[in-house]
Parts: sequence; C-alpha cells; structure tokens
Amino acid sequence: MNIKIAVVEDDHEISRILKDLLENNGYEVIQAFDGSEATKLLVEESPQLVLMDLMLPYKSGERLISELREHSDTPVIVISAKSMMETKLEVLRLGADDYIIKPFDLDEVLVRIEVVLRRSGALRMRSVLEWDGISFDTEENRAFVSGEPIQLTAKELMLLKLFLEHPKKVYTKAELYESVWNEEYLYEDNTINVHVSNLRSKLKKVSGKDHISTVWGIGYRLGGE
Repeated sequence: MNIKIAVVEDDHEISRILKDLLENNGYEVIQAFDGSEATKLLVEESPQLVLMDLMLPYKSGERLISELREHSDTPVIVISAKSMMETKLEVLRLGADDYIIKPFDLDEVLVRIEVVLRRSGALRMRSVLEWDGISFDTEENRAFVSGEPIQLTAKELMLLKLFLEHPKKVYTKAELYESVWNEEYLYEDNTINVHVSNLRSKLKKVSGKDHISTVWGIGYRLGGE
C-alpha cells in the first residue's frame, strides 16, 4: 500500500521539487495550489500526511489546519518562509505536527516525514511493498513476482527490499553495499554486480522482463531499461 502525501503549495516550482522528491522515494503525491483547492482535495483524497505552506491564496494554511483538526487527525507538516518563533508555536498549537523553515534541505524533509509517519502509525501500514508486479511482505520477509513466490538469498532479499522502499531512487554501489552488508565500501569489487545480476535474473525468469536498470557510471535503480 502506497502512502499518499498531499503537497499544498502555491509556488509551482517548490511544489514540483517536493513532488519529485516524494515520488522518487516511493510516495504517492497529490497537489493543491491554493487553500480552497486544498480543502476539497483533503476531503476527497484522504492522504496519510499533508505538507503545507502557510501563505496560500484564498485560504491560509493556519485556517486549513484549524478546519482539518475539526474532523481529522491527519498529520500536517508545515513548510513555510515564516520563521518567527511565535508563528511556529501558534501553528503547532493549532495542530500541526512539525514545522520546517524555507529554504529547506531535501534530506531533512524526508527524515521529518518518516518520523511523523512512524509516529502516526502510517508506516506500519506498509507491511507489503509493491512495484511493477513485484511485492515484498516485510513481516514474513518473502518476495513475489506476479503473485508467484520467488526464492532469493538473504542478500538478494535485502537488496530487493531496499529498491522497493524507494522505487525511483538511483542507488550507488557504495549505498547498496553499506546498506546491505553494513560495512564501509572501500574499493570497487564485483560483489554488488554479482548479487544485483542474480536478483535481476531471478525476477526476469518469472516475469519475462527486466525490473532493475543499470545507470551507467552511477549504480542501479528499479525499473526497466
């Protein structure tokens, strides 16, 4: 089950940056560009989390949070250029779960989102990771392709789980090695190439297509060539 995040931001460029960031990390994204549009979107789409600017056309972020809290406990992270402590405290009193000041760091935004989702329990809903016909049961540590169970080694399972957690992310060999082997990647060897190649072959044997792409000069990502 994908986690749906609403991005409520009137600056189209910032909204695009956030949308790309979230989608590249496996989230589903819906967008609203003013307060009135956001009111309708939040009711109709029921996202698991809202990223919200405060200075919005037609209806302010503060008003949106107040209205949302009348009927929902959906987590809200405010991303705003307003940096005054009084504003931050007031917004948190209204019911926001976190407050990030613009300009923001993308990695920090991701970490804040994960913290709030974990606190709300939404991350626990993702017991099954799914992408392009592949599913991974994180509770039973089992993988399936087109509904068929697939036998993988422990390292292959860990690699697949990592890819599925962030389906559009390009992983460097160092990132894969350090995440799966839990050791520092000191030099180029064939370990990652062999394990990724074996995983790719096993997936393709069942589905008939490539699910892992080689991004030359960088590393690997989920998705066909």
